Amino acid sequence: MKTKINELCRAVGITTAYQLQKATDLSPSQAARLYKDDVEAISLSVLEKLCDTLKCSPNAILGYDAPDAAKPQIAHPDAEKRSKRPETPKKAAPGDGMTVQQVRERLEAATGKKLSRERINNYITNGTLRTTQPGGKGTPHIISEADYLEFEAWYKENILKQK
Repeated sequence: MKTKINELCRAVGITTAYQLQKATDLSPSQAARLYKDDVEAISLSVLEKLCDTLKCSPNAILGYDAPDAAKPQIAHPDAEKRSKRPETPKKAAPGDGMTVQQVRERLEAATGKKLSRERINNYITNGTLRTTQPGGKGTPHIISEADYLEFEAWYKENILKQK
C-alpha cells in the first residue's frame, strides 16, 4: 500500500524531507522514508504527528479503499428471507443530505470558486468527497452534512492554498 504523504506535503508547502522532519519533529531518516513513501508501517504516534502537520485525517494519508471482494461479508440473521426478495436501494429522505448541485452552490458561496458538476463527480469517484447514497441510474448522489464540511475544509486547505 502506498501513502499519500508526499502529495499532502506539497499541498501544505512542504517540499523536502528536511522540512517534513522539522515540522513533525521526527528523526531525519524517518522523515526521509516517509517523504519518499518508503515505509512498511507507521506507528500511531507518527500518524498523529503527520495528521497534525498536514492537517488531514489518517484516511487521507493511507487512502486505502478495499476492493469489494476484500470487504468482510457479514451474514444477516434473516439472510435466507432476504435472498428471496430483491434488494431495493435505500433512498435518502429529504433533509438527509445534499445533491451534487447543492454541494456546488454551497462550495461556491463558501469559496467564491465555481466547480463543474464533472469536477464534483471526480472528487466523489476518487473518494475525496464521500456520499451517503451513491448515484446510479436516475438516482442522485447524496452527500451528508458532515462529509460536505470535511470536503470543504479539505478543498480550502489543499486546493485554494495551491493557487
